[in-house]
Amino acid sequence: MINEKFVFILEDRGVLYINGSDTNEFLQNLITNDIYKVTDKNSCYASLLTPQGKYLYDFIVVKHKNGFFLDCEKSVAEGLYKKMISYKLRSKVEILNLSNEFVIAAFSHAKFLEFEETKSQEGFTTKYREDPVFLDPRNKELGGRLIINLEKLYLSLKKLNLKSENPEIYYDYSFNLGIPQLQTNLLKEKLFGIECNFEELNAIDFKKGCYVGQENTSRIKLKNKLNKRLLPFKILNGSLSKDEKITFEEKEIGQTLMPNKYNFGLVKLNNDIFRFDRIFKCGNAEIKFFKPKWLNL
Repeated sequence: MINEKFVFILEDRGVLYINGSDTNEFLQNLITNDIYKVTDKNSCYASLLTPQGKYLYDFIVVKHKNGFFLDCEKSVAEGLYKKMISYKLRSKVEILNLSNEFVIAAFSHAKFLEFEETKSQEGFTTKYREDPVFLDPRNKELGGRLIINLEKLYLSLKKLNLKSENPEIYYDYSFNLGIPQLQTNLLKEKLFGIECNFEELNAIDFKKGCYVGQENTSRIKLKNKLNKRLLPFKILNGSLSKDEKITFEEKEIGQTLMPNKYNFGLVKLNNDIFRFDRIFKCGNAEIKFFKPKWLNL
């Protein structure tokens, strides 16, 4: 659990802003979630895929004034901005990269519930001094988030009686929940979006209309072809690098995709080899996967 007096200034998060008369239709045709779910009272998690359904970007969509904030990893914000621009064509939308003007602050679930008229419901959104505050739509245990202009940040945190702490505490907590947030560029086009556990993390709406990558995403779901998953693991000993094979008794069951302090690998599940209680080889390292409690396996 995160201390309810702590706040984490997530300087590695970026913010895009999209507005204009065609904004809803524009986003609805692109992203994996239903933009019409996003209101002043609700935010959502979503992704942008390739036409084949492969992962490109993920982000949180938050209503703000007449448009939407996209809360994404800062290192990919410019890439996401350019990809959105490439789809714009004649749509009446304005897309801005505001990553140098706005910042994301994260805090505990308990602190979020101290705001007026809040609910313990993923994505529930309210305002604090005109700025959007919301419970993380991926998993409510990740706590609340505030999107705020840098100039207003520290006065608001003081009024909220929050103490800034090292964001590493937050990212350690996120990893132990099994939710990746850093170096997501390493996943780009390496796996299908649905293999990122996007269904369990509330990023996909299977009832909405067409979007980029929808055909393969729906086919994998409907035909029960989801045979691989992005799963967190810990290194028991040794070291590793990205794209290394993961094996058990010399049989390959997957590969590393995010080999850093917060390790994730893509694992084949439709076999009698993979089990969470087993130790796997990966290069010169031994690793062990752990199962997030929210994951349906």
